[in-house]
Amino acid sequence: MTIKRLAFISVLLTYFLIVFGGYVASSNSGMGCGPEWPLCNGDVVPALKGATLIEYMHRIIGALLGFLSILLFFKLIFTNVGQTARFVALAMLGLLIIQVLLGAVVVVRDLPSIIITIHLIIAMLFLACLIWIWRYSGLEEGGNGRGNLGEGKQETVIKHLNIVLFLLMFTLAFGAYIKHQSYGLACGWLGCRQSIFPIATPELLQTIHRGLALLTTLYILLLTYWSFLKGWGRSLQRRLVLSSLTVLSQLVIGAGVIVTTIDIPLAVFHLAVATGLFVFISETRFYAGNMMISTSLNRMSKGNWQSGRRSLD
Repeated sequence: MTIKRLAFISVLLTYFLIVFGGYVASSNSGMGCGPEWPLCNGDVVPALKGATLIEYMHRIIGALLGFLSILLFFKLIFTNVGQTARFVALAMLGLLIIQVLLGAVVVVRDLPSIIITIHLIIAMLFLACLIWIWRYSGLEEGGNGRGNLGEGKQETVIKHLNIVLFLLMFTLAFGAYIKHQSYGLACGWLGCRQSIFPIATPELLQTIHRGLALLTTLYILLLTYWSFLKGWGRSLQRRLVLSSLTVLSQLVIGAGVIVTTIDIPLAVFHLAVATGLFVFISETRFYAGNMMISTSLNRMSKGNWQSGRRSLD
């Protein structure tokens, strides 16, 4: 199996694991194996029913992802790739180890909200590493970062996408903490209780989460508009249009979660769309990075060709 294909499978599995983890939390199955790790209710294979089945499935999927990630790490290390790829591979492995340890702490310490939030952030960083490897391996195996982004625009685009990723991480972190602190219904879908402005801590956190979500939405919509106005190329335009549709859907779903008083399927779908948005923006960011690398290599190649021609003349 090629590095690109293995990385892509790992991306899909990580996405599924994050979303399934949201279902574990929403269905109150997080302690389905009791306060034990790596055993489950004292057994390697417990009685598989109810919350135990759900939590045990989450652990099995995590173990499979761990195996694929380690395999991906060794394939990268023993392949002729650049130092940056090796660094990302090491970062991926380090994040995997941290994630496993945090998962154990979450269970043993009876689901502390702050640890669960950090657990999600590490999962997103791990997912970003896998996406980078997937896009980078495609470049190494023959891709050339094709695009129509003019010189001098790449750094601007990458800077804006970095800001969007930063905003997304903060929005996800606040959302996770609010969920596990049971602050999800601190405010209605428009205001907080009888006031537009927050008063108590739960209302304040919920308002910050919504403010970050709104800011992220506006930023993505603005980038999409700029991509057409400034001619960033069809590939980036398609990616940003997809991200815009996704983030708008996320706002509607978020309102639906509040209106339905946190309906479990809708809450899980809310996480699925948010994680999908993170995947889209991360892939767009790394695609733009590949375009910049391709432009630099083409410029260097052209310069070497011209130097060689002048020497012949």
